[in-house]
Amino acid sequence: MINRKIRMGMVGGGSDGFIGAVHRRAAFMDNQIELVCGCFSVDPEISISSGRSYFLPDDRIYKTYQEMFEHETSLPESERMDFVTIVTPNRWHFEPAMMALERGFNVVLDKPMTFSLEEAKQLQKKVEKTGLVLALTHVYSGYPAVKEAKERIANGELGNLRRIYAEYSQGWLSERLELQGGNNAGWRTDPKRSGKAGSVGDIGTHAWHLSEYISGLKVTELCAELKAFAPGRPIDDDAAAMLRYEKGVAGVLTCSQIAVGEENKLSIRIYGEKGGLEWNQEEPNTLYLKWTDRPKEIIRVGNNGFLGSLAKYNTRTPGGHPEGFIESFANIYRNFATVLQVRANGGKPSAEELDFPTVYDGVRGMQFIETMVESGYNDKRKWQKWIE
Repeated sequence: MINRKIRMGMVGGGSDGFIGAVHRRAAFMDNQIELVCGCFSVDPEISISSGRSYFLPDDRIYKTYQEMFEHETSLPESERMDFVTIVTPNRWHFEPAMMALERGFNVVLDKPMTFSLEEAKQLQKKVEKTGLVLALTHVYSGYPAVKEAKERIANGELGNLRRIYAEYSQGWLSERLELQGGNNAGWRTDPKRSGKAGSVGDIGTHAWHLSEYISGLKVTELCAELKAFAPGRPIDDDAAAMLRYEKGVAGVLTCSQIAVGEENKLSIRIYGEKGGLEWNQEEPNTLYLKWTDRPKEIIRVGNNGFLGSLAKYNTRTPGGHPEGFIESFANIYRNFATVLQVRANGGKPSAEELDFPTVYDGVRGMQFIETMVESGYNDKRKWQKWIE
């Protein structure tokens, strides 16, 4: 029986990083989660100073994540953490996630889920064996307008789907920023830490996941081209692919981190027999619906009666008040925490509560990366079936 806040530990997320602070703000937003412990950096001094700045007691601030799991497991059930959030570079996702699952802790994990497809499959097997919950922070699936798009398509409003366009463009890596130091470009452009894909793993996975999440269809094969435009960069900073989805739906996906002047231009357009829809992350509260027999509709997110159940459940403010990046992270954390509470109290979570990315999305994300790389560096540009 749980009648308290869910206790969170962290691996990564020190005061010298960016994304850890986003995760904490999101986790705390609904007052359902509290931070009780963590190993916040590979540098013990940064971990300790970070933990103290988060007002944690010294005996719950750890120098290594191995030490953290060992000590937390030894604590009484009334004190130990309930789950761990892992916000490290990709290379260090798998081991702490596996250690957590082996010791009975639920997991929230940043994307991409692992360093390799084989690691992802091992995590999937462990989740299935333990029955624990693993949430993956594909944050853009948490936006209310994205939920509305998903529900509209599921209800058949666009008819049979025909084509999907997904784009994620940034310009911050148009030059070798990683050589300057003091930023997070270093690990993102280093295959020893990020894995075999650069832009594809970092932002291409978001575009891919959004396309499958909203459409309800899976990619079955693709034909890609990966490029490293910045001279000397050892990993892709730009990619494009033609996609084939289930039910004969065609798609195009592009991702680029050398698109000069772009910030976070994530957009998706989906067209069916009866109409189309469009959503742009930089204007997140607006969903466009397009029809053959009537003018374009503009759907604005807010607490109103026009939205479907998924969007309503994930909407926090009245119309005209923007709900963005941190709120979308918060939707994933709230739904994850609610599922833990409901399950611990013997209940069955609702469809709305269960609506967050899981280990299965993580495995498909790694399959997407593997398939893009396999196809993208093939000069013959042939179609590559989805790598299982």
